[in-house]
Amino acid sequence: MASKLTQDPHRTRDGDREKVLEVAIGREVRAFRRQQEITVAELAQSTGLSIGMLSKIENGNTSPSLTTLQLLANALSVPLTSFFRRFEESRQAVHTKSGEGVSIEREGTRAGHQYNLLGHIGANASGVIVEPYLITLTAESDVFPTFQHGGIETIYMLEGEVEYRHGDGVYSLTPGDTLFFDADAPHGPEKLVALPARYLSIISYPQNT
Repeated sequence: MASKLTQDPHRTRDGDREKVLEVAIGREVRAFRRQQEITVAELAQSTGLSIGMLSKIENGNTSPSLTTLQLLANALSVPLTSFFRRFEESRQAVHTKSGEGVSIEREGTRAGHQYNLLGHIGANASGVIVEPYLITLTAESDVFPTFQHGGIETIYMLEGEVEYRHGDGVYSLTPGDTLFFDADAPHGPEKLVALPARYLSIISYPQNT
């Protein structure tokens, strides 16, 4: 049975219930409170605000006044402006046209493995780094199932066929197949069945690693 996902990928932030500024402020209040290991009840006591009001603020369901924000800033020992950090920061997007990916050699890359980095965003509010690659394997590719690194990796097969090892398992990947795995286990193409083989490899890991 598939597990239920808790995040709605189509959720919008401009509806009546959720406003961008209120949500940004609420997330910062919650983050600062948790960093200092303060409970909602303790923050309510130190600010004079009700637990219900604090819950509404943290969930982005109300627009707190400047007086309320100052109370929270004093109680959490942070500048009042820090509550607007996520709202004011810029958001990045990287558009890579067909054939314009940056050809690179990843650590551990063997001869004949062509890696094209399709885009990169460094430090960001999500706390996650994502590296999307287009990988091409040819008859000259040196096949080693020895890649091993932190994070989570997703492979989506575009062309050809490979037998891909992950740990003790070997998976036959043909166009349209997906392999999603913990990248800390040894992994890589073990046998090139039909060439050329191309697949997307999307690696994600915490940005503090």
